Amino acid sequence: MTEAVKVRFEPKMMIDGKLVEGGAGTFTNINPATEEPLGEVADASKEDMHRAIDAARRAFDETDWSTNRELRKRCLLQLHEAIESEKEELREELILEVGSPRAITFGPQLDAPLEDGLKYPARLIDEYAWETDLGDKVISLTGTLTTRKVWREPVGVVGAIVPWNFPFEVTLNKLGQALGTGNTVVLKPAPNTPFNATRLGRLIAEKTDIPAGVVNVVTASDHFVGEELTLSPKVDLISFTGSTVVGQRIMEKGAATMKRLFLELGGKSATIVLEDADFGAACAIGIAPCMHAGQGCANPTRMLLPRSRYDEGVAILKSIYENVTCGDPQDPGTLCGPVISEVQRNRVMGYIRKGVEEGATALVGGPDAPTGFDKGFYVRPTLFTDVDNSMTIAQEEIFGPVLAVIPYDDEEDAIRIANDSKYGLAGNVMSGSLERSLAVARRIRAGFMGVNGGAPYGADTPFGGYKYSGVGRQNGVAGFDQYTEIKSVAYPAG
Repeated sequence: MTEAVKVRFEPKMMIDGKLVEGGAGTFTNINPATEEPLGEVADASKEDMHRAIDAARRAFDETDWSTNRELRKRCLLQLHEAIESEKEELREELILEVGSPRAITFGPQLDAPLEDGLKYPARLIDEYAWETDLGDKVISLTGTLTTRKVWREPVGVVGAIVPWNFPFEVTLNKLGQALGTGNTVVLKPAPNTPFNATRLGRLIAEKTDIPAGVVNVVTASDHFVGEELTLSPKVDLISFTGSTVVGQRIMEKGAATMKRLFLELGGKSATIVLEDADFGAACAIGIAPCMHAGQGCANPTRMLLPRSRYDEGVAILKSIYENVTCGDPQDPGTLCGPVISEVQRNRVMGYIRKGVEEGATALVGGPDAPTGFDKGFYVRPTLFTDVDNSMTIAQEEIFGPVLAVIPYDDEEDAIRIANDSKYGLAGNVMSGSLERSLAVARRIRAGFMGVNGGAPYGADTPFGGYKYSGVGRQNGVAGFDQYTEIKSVAYPAG
């Protein structure tokens, strides 16, 4: 029998290379599966946040971090090894504080981002086009033969604001890209999931050569503390993953100081199942909103079925949803655990009630609490049919285990419905013809498309959305571009 892994929660945040208490005291972090407290964590004041910003500013302006690529590469690999040394403890921590099903930690919650989230940017440091030669040219104004270069340089101080649904994954992606390009960082985790971030702060301080101030981890229960990142003129770029409403506020508040922005926001992604698709395989995508209780921005929460095969598809989906139940996230067989909080549970159930009120049919699930759970923020996986794309449940991001099944008349109608959304983060197309799927995918206004079951996500793959789903791209070479400024340089040839 495998011995249980004991989790040591780190209560202190990390500022300027030191683990410190919070100026506002502490706040309690709870387990969303049991509603029991996990522990106390440092609660930062605005003064703490400004100390972190000042430390990051000094580290950027006064050390060689921004120019020493070998140091950055070494430090990223050191951090990777440090995390690997506590991987199983971190797995348990994510299950406890995020409510993530254990099965999900072997994929996007932990193992997948850890595999390449730091190693890829470490490799890219050597491969990236830091300098581009435009060639020599005679400048007409002076008649001088001039050498011209384009340099890529780090932006400066990055405020990295992380959500609660996949906190470690998002944190690692932001740190890998921002640090790899030579920036310094103030990391602000969500109040619901602080401990995985404070663990990283401790590992950085104790097990890497990252200079003091290059990374700062600030935990706070008051969102106005985090907003100081957006307001401070000492912060050059905000990298935010979260809701569209908060992203809009960041854009508004950051305008006064001309903030550079990366915003990865909400989604209402559609899966288009064309009539020539293998419906068994295509409809299996419908289970995705149940995984991790639907708490994923790129989840395909609308499924578009041709009217000619609508009943067939609904029957397959009904069978899937009837066999997915809420469960203890510690159980290896659980796919649908709790949502993160009571507030989020009430929000999701409100959307389910709204769907029924607007005339959709809750074929499986519904707004009632699942049976068998006296504690925990659980929501029944809910399958809606008889959905019109104008309904609230088809237009707004629910962030819960809810799928809306929508009929369409023909291919043009399917494309119209898929694009009839303020969001444009992701989508899927399923067809018996790859050529046909690719042609449809090109017409969907979304930043991330799966075609015939493909899953493109990875550290080397740009991720971000169109329209209200955000600004910019994370990961890949495009992600490095996101965290750099462009400088054009000219000097006499010779």
